[in-house]
Amino acid sequence: MPRPKKVSSTEILDAIERVVVKLGASRLSIDAVAQEAGISKSRVVYDYKSKTALLEALIDRQLQQETERLGHLISECAETPHPELFARIRLAEQAPDDTERAVAMAITSSMSSEASLRQRMRDWVERDLRAMERGANPDAARMAYFALIGFNCHEWFDLVNWSDQERLPFLERIKEMYACFPETRPPVNHHPQQG
Repeated sequence: MPRPKKVSSTEILDAIERVVVKLGASRLSIDAVAQEAGISKSRVVYDYKSKTALLEALIDRQLQQETERLGHLISECAETPHPELFARIRLAEQAPDDTERAVAMAITSSMSSEASLRQRMRDWVERDLRAMERGANPDAARMAYFALIGFNCHEWFDLVNWSDQERLPFLERIKEMYACFPETRPPVNHHPQQG
C-alpha cells in the first residue's frame, strides 16, 4: 500500500491559490484543494475545517507577505516625509499579478457572507490607518492612503490595467498630495467655556 503523500502547509496554501485562480472563489472547496494538492480530503480538513477557513488562511498569508515586504520598504523609505505611507506607495509600484487579483476577488466576493473574513480585512485596514497616524501630518497621510487604496482596488479587480508609464507618475502624485496637504492644526474652540 503506498504511503500517503506528505505536504506542508505552504503546499496546501499554494493549492488553495491555484484553485482560486483556476476556478474562482465560488468553486473553492476542500475537495478541490485536496485534488489540486494531490492529497486526501482528510489531510486538508485537518488544517482547514471549512471554505471560510481556506479563505482566512489566504488572507493571513497575504497579510504576512505584505507585512514582510512593508518592513523592508519602511526601512528603505526612512528618509521620506512619511515612511509608512511612502512604503505602501512603493509596494503599489508593481501591478498585481493574476494570482493576487484572483485572491483579492475571492476574498472580496466571500466577505459579504462571512463576518470573520470582513473582520480580518477590517483589522488589516485598521493596522494601516494606525500606521498613518505615526507621521507629522496624519490627516494628509490618511487622505493619500485612501487615494492609494482606491487606485489599488481598481487594479486588483482588473478595472484598470495601467502600464508602468501611467502607474508610476500617478503614485508620484499621491506622494505630492501628502506633501502639499495643509498641516493639521488643532481644532478651534468656537465656544470657550465661561468661568
